[in-house]
Amino acid sequence: MKLMRTVALAGIAKKLYDEVRKPENQARIRAAADKVRERRQRPR
Repeated sequence: MKLMRTVALAGIAKKLYDEVRKPENQARIRAAADKVRERRQRPR
């Protein structure tokens, strides 16, 4: 069972890595990170 779990996690990680490398997704991630930073800096 542990081998199957490891294979499944490796497959998911590869898919995620491939998606993150796409330029349109990089822009989306960057925008989300900027939004989080902006919220953290805003006084409450």
